[in-house]
Amino acid sequence: MKDVANAQDVLAVEAQGQLADLPSSTYEMIRRGAAINPSAPALSFFLTADDYASPECWTYGELVRDITRTANMFSRLGVQKDTVIAYLLPNLPETHFVIWGGEAAGIVCAINPLLESDAIGELLNASGASVLVTLAPFPGAGTELWQKVQPVLHCVPALRDLVLVNLADRIPGEKGFASRMLQRGENARLHGEGGMRSVVPAQLRIHDFASAHSSESGVVLNGSRRPSIDDVSSCFCTGGTTGLPKIAMRRHHNEVANAWNAGQFFGETIGPGKTIFCGLPLFHVNAVMVTGLLAFSRGAHVVLGTPQGYRGEGVVKRFWEIVEHYRINFFSAVPTLYGSLLEVPVGENDISSLEYGLCGAAPMPVELFRSFELRTGIRILEGYGLTEGACVSSVNPPFGERRVGSIGLCLPGQAMKAVMVDEAGRYVRDCAGDEVGQLVISGPNVFVGYSRPEQDSGIWTDLGDGERWLNTGDLGRCDADGYFWLTGRKKELIIRGGHNIDPVAIEEALHRHPAVQIAAAVGRPDMHAGELPVAYVQLKPGVAATEAELAEFLRAGINERAALPKGIRVVDSMPLTAVGKIFKPALKRREVADALRSALVEAGVGNATVNVADDTSRGIAVHVDLPGAESEELARTTLGRFPFSFSLSVSAGLAGDSKSTERIETR
Repeated sequence: MKDVANAQDVLAVEAQGQLADLPSSTYEMIRRGAAINPSAPALSFFLTADDYASPECWTYGELVRDITRTANMFSRLGVQKDTVIAYLLPNLPETHFVIWGGEAAGIVCAINPLLESDAIGELLNASGASVLVTLAPFPGAGTELWQKVQPVLHCVPALRDLVLVNLADRIPGEKGFASRMLQRGENARLHGEGGMRSVVPAQLRIHDFASAHSSESGVVLNGSRRPSIDDVSSCFCTGGTTGLPKIAMRRHHNEVANAWNAGQFFGETIGPGKTIFCGLPLFHVNAVMVTGLLAFSRGAHVVLGTPQGYRGEGVVKRFWEIVEHYRINFFSAVPTLYGSLLEVPVGENDISSLEYGLCGAAPMPVELFRSFELRTGIRILEGYGLTEGACVSSVNPPFGERRVGSIGLCLPGQAMKAVMVDEAGRYVRDCAGDEVGQLVISGPNVFVGYSRPEQDSGIWTDLGDGERWLNTGDLGRCDADGYFWLTGRKKELIIRGGHNIDPVAIEEALHRHPAVQIAAAVGRPDMHAGELPVAYVQLKPGVAATEAELAEFLRAGINERAALPKGIRVVDSMPLTAVGKIFKPALKRREVADALRSALVEAGVGNATVNVADDTSRGIAVHVDLPGAESEELARTTLGRFPFSFSLSVSAGLAGDSKSTERIETR
């Protein structure tokens, strides 16, 4: 197979027509990868960064055995092809067994372990899960999943089976025996003599993963049914920046095709004899697909580093040691992680095995890109993808020109375009070269739709060619050589007096300042301009810079006057999602609250309490508590000048009693 170096090579791969010979399921795809060399290392796991040199290991024969056992365990529980198996787990070997064994038996649903109890309960109900796999009670920081899960079990009537993974099973020798004793003690501490059974709904059957798993055959799948290419394989939560996330439904065909697409693109850089580090969380498609199915389908070795991945204590600090020990060839990360690694000296560690790192999830600041490559010598391949497209849609070629700031070439076997749409979102025409438009994707990797059909509204764009084109919500362009460039996310644009401002322009300029580690720009509500740009900055450790200095620096770095931030906020730490993306909704809520509070004070309404929340149907919603009824009408008038729904309450009396007015909807 020819190495992919340019768009012509992508077309050449497509012309080979190998898509017709794809495996029928993710399970079959992993079996094919294992058949390359059943005795080769498939999966290694270490529990803590200090233990990285003493991992547990699985050969490919053992990996397929344990995935098969897990599938048979689920089948024995009554799982069928439409049964949803939710998993709420950190990065453990069992997590991989559950994902791929679950897909062989039914449908797996990934849930973020960092969510709070209410959100976990909402997702379990929204997915229709009848089986939940999660951690058993275990003492210690970072293992409190059971304490979050247990209170919501009574609120999920569809659940029938609870499968518990005991973290003590991953601790070898005498320490493992001691850990099991501690685990029993934790169970008794939490639930007393009645134990776990006393706090779990009566209809829920409780199973220990290790014992149920080990009693099953690992040779073949039980029963006559086999997963089909058109069966739904998984559902992943996406778009979860406000309210309840959407649940994206994907078929085996979507995941198999995307792993094949990416495998053809990366070629021999991911295959037998290559070692891949997985540090992103296994509830996210990047970890599952790129450092999971893709690697397993091609016979590569996956190193799973601590249950918390990159967030595990000491993992980033000792990352270069880990690279040297395992001779890591490839890893995938997000820009904030690259920023953290940049602060860790390579020192005497031999990292020459590293061929490249993949960067996705968010655009990478150009200065961070250049500094990281200069400091470490590691090539970064920026890419792009989304849950609804299985995972990866475009990447800079590993063997060709890498264009800094570009998201690369579209993978073989799928399509991507920039198109012009009208105000109603209807297709007008394809964009010319370098013309910015809406990015749309099509191909076998594109998902079925969301679990709630009403959420599918507006996601498909009819180009008149009979294909299903997914509107990504991103703005971008394609240059003359087939490289795509993101120019912004439509919903993140800052609109100042009708003028669109791309926050990336502000963020890139700030990242050029030597003191800036992370920067994010958001829109601040303004009664006159609609929005004004403001920037949040997290400085590098041990470095100082004032807001005035940063503002002066930006005046020379931003040519567009309207894009100059009206305020720069230096913060100790930036809010991040579980996968390391900057969580802009938190910054946006902060600015909304501050802007409304300032407007109320300016109008003569003092001492008001402003609370901002995300409403699943209306976006941002505001509640204001007033100190007295005399300011109610003035507050109503002031708040009505902003485009948010709001409600008012008036505190009364020394006891803090209050009355609430009706909700006022604004347009």
